[in-house]
Parts: sequence; structure tokens; C-alpha cells
Amino acid sequence: MSAPKPLVIIGNGEIAEMACEYFAYDSPREVAGFVIGAEYIKVPSLHGRPVTPLDELAVRYPPDAYDAFVAIGDGQLNRLRRRHVDGVRALGYQLASYVSSRAFVWRNVEIGENCFILEHNVLQAFTAVGDNVTLWSGNHIGHRSVIEEDVFMSSHVVVSGFCRIGARSFLGVNAAVAHQVTVAPDNFIAMGAAVAASTEPDSIYQGNPAERRSISAKRFCRVRE
Repeated sequence: MSAPKPLVIIGNGEIAEMACEYFAYDSPREVAGFVIGAEYIKVPSLHGRPVTPLDELAVRYPPDAYDAFVAIGDGQLNRLRRRHVDGVRALGYQLASYVSSRAFVWRNVEIGENCFILEHNVLQAFTAVGDNVTLWSGNHIGHRSVIEEDVFMSSHVVVSGFCRIGARSFLGVNAAVAHQVTVAPDNFIAMGAAVAASTEPDSIYQGNPAERRSISAKRFCRVRE
């Protein structure tokens, strides 16, 4: 089996630096460099690797020789990350995923592209994770649950069995989702929220039991479509 292509990381913030560390020391990938819009470049290199303007990506790192990973946070309910994912795909790049060697991932779990799954996540049997999902450390994804694309889940979230987490949602630290609950798309689930019933799209939920706030999640997160 041939070695994977070297990797270029899209981003130069904290998540990009974290991605470099994890890929470099807990995967077979060589990290070649960072790429971001020229207006965001503050230093010419990070961790001994060059920082290149985004408009030079395909010239400096041609897609037939490099794969890409978009390392951007949950801004605008994950839309900023999705726009970069779509952009590098349009240039012909294959998108890598990182799954920590310290995560528990059962043999039949499905994981999409451009996922970032950190240490101590538990993904039980028959679960599925869509493209462009971040699972920060210590989450539990119960059996037969589905995480749709463009989700950001922070730490120590519990998703029970037979759940569905809707696209572009954010789940805060220590949130919990009960058995067979569907979290609708574009939800902002606040830190410590206990979601006991299925939710409405474009909504914020907080509290125990979680209650819907009057403000739109898209408005709260300053989404620009």
C-alpha cells in the first residue's frame, strides 16, 4: 500500500495549528504547509512550515501531488469551513480526515471527508459521521446515530442511540441528547443543555430541560448565506 500524499492545511489559526500537530504526530501524513487568504497572513511560517496565500494554492501544492484539510472553526454555523471545503474540492483536491488513535471507533462506523475526530471520542456500532464534521475531545456518539455534514461538536457531549444531529449545527460542552431525538439543521445547542425532545430548525436551545430561545440561531451566529 502506497503512502498517503503529503497534506496542506487550509487555515492558520489555533485549529490549524492543532491539526498540524495531530496529523504530524498521530497519522502517516506529512504536513507540507499552511494556506490562507493573503490578508490573514501575519507570519511567513508556522511550526517550520510555510504559510502560502490561498490564491497560490494550486501552483505551490498541485492537487495531483497533495491532499488538503480545512482546519477552520464553527464560524457562521460552520459555513466558513464549508465554503473553503467547496473551494478546494473545486480545485481538484482530495480532503483528508483525522481520527485520533486514542478514539474508540467501532469497525462499521462511517466517517466522511474533512473530519477532525480528537482523543477519547466514542463512536459506537452502526454510527455515521458526514463530511466536514469536528468532534472535539471526549464525546459519546451512541449506536445507530447519525451526525450530518458540517457539524461542530465541542467536548463531552453525549448523543444517545438512534439520534440524528442536523447539518450545520453546533453543540456546546456537556450538552446531552436523549434517545431517538433529532436535532434539526442549523441548531445552536448551548453548553450543558439537555435535549429531551426533537428540535426545530434554525433555533437555539439551552437549559435542563432544554428550551427554545426566541432568537434565530442564524442571526445569533451572524450567518451570511
